[in-house]
Amino acid sequence: MNVPVLVQAIDDDNDKVDVKSRRDAFCGKLSVCNNFYQYGIRFTDTTYHTSKLNSKEFTKDLFKFAAVCRVVKGLKNLRVGAIGTRPIGFQTMRFSEKLLQQSGITVVPVDMSEIIAAANAIKIDDPAVVKKAGEIEAYGTCKVGAKSKVAHQARFGLAIENWIEENDIDISALQCWESIEKNYGCAACVTMSMMGEKLKPSACEVDIAGTISMYALALAAQTPSAILDWNNNFGDDRDKVVLTHCSNYPKSFFQNDIEIGSLDVLGTVLGSEDTFGAVKGKVAAGEMTYFRISTDDRRGVIKSYLGEGIITDDPYGMDGGIAVCKIPNLQGLMKYMCKNGFEHHVAMVRSHVSEVLEEAIGNYLGWEVYKHNNE
Repeated sequence: MNVPVLVQAIDDDNDKVDVKSRRDAFCGKLSVCNNFYQYGIRFTDTTYHTSKLNSKEFTKDLFKFAAVCRVVKGLKNLRVGAIGTRPIGFQTMRFSEKLLQQSGITVVPVDMSEIIAAANAIKIDDPAVVKKAGEIEAYGTCKVGAKSKVAHQARFGLAIENWIEENDIDISALQCWESIEKNYGCAACVTMSMMGEKLKPSACEVDIAGTISMYALALAAQTPSAILDWNNNFGDDRDKVVLTHCSNYPKSFFQNDIEIGSLDVLGTVLGSEDTFGAVKGKVAAGEMTYFRISTDDRRGVIKSYLGEGIITDDPYGMDGGIAVCKIPNLQGLMKYMCKNGFEHHVAMVRSHVSEVLEEAIGNYLGWEVYKHNNE
């Protein structure tokens, strides 16, 4: 059996334990699990050894198991689009296609020049461009001097979406800078953000492992996920951290008003006109789960870490997409990440789903999982 299995046993009632009435499921479950173990069949246990079918505990177990199934099914036979090459300054985004392929995940590459050529071939007055431009303007407050830049952005977005559809791609990672800005004249962020809003995440800097992490979170929570940098300390509070990106967060991840403008860092170098498309705002407070997979070529394994925390409402005077987060024992997590060679990117979703991922990733996919201890 190569699918998730839930093992559940029903309570006996104390007043129904005669030979004809009792179930003995308490004992029977041990035998079932023993045989599963003998045959190497992986399974999921319930919160209690036995429970009633109409109990709150079993209802919670069912919802959790359904989420586990979504993650396992979604990651098997996954097709990931690698759109463009990894930027030269991001050796941290290197990964092993072969290790991913062993788990049934296929990486499909395309040169960015093909996407740019496809975008340039779309006429600016094409009805699809007009529609996409309207969607961008409705997505957030556009801070752009020329309206033509919105249409320009729309053509790029359509080229990406068309390639994804033509090649049966589930999720993607883009060469978001600086080839697009120099050779086409826009940023990729809003296109990636809008795809993520549809639960088809897209990561920066061709971070294939990052977008897979995003997808696992989105499947577990059934809400859009984001890719962020572990970026700054928060004063002297050693359990708080500032996570940020340019950004490409999905709109609903912010849960706040957003602005679509020019990239702040590249804009100072390449100019604001050629860097329009960044999605900016302050991420609203709430629960979150963070998660990251990494292909460890030296050991021949896929490894991961995960944990839970909160996004705070602390103000922070930085541009882009800002999320100030509180993670108990943050310093212990950072030490683990540094010692084990994890990247500076992390995926995040606005929900607590670490138990789902721990079960799906560790038990069924067989990848290494470190669940951070908040104590």
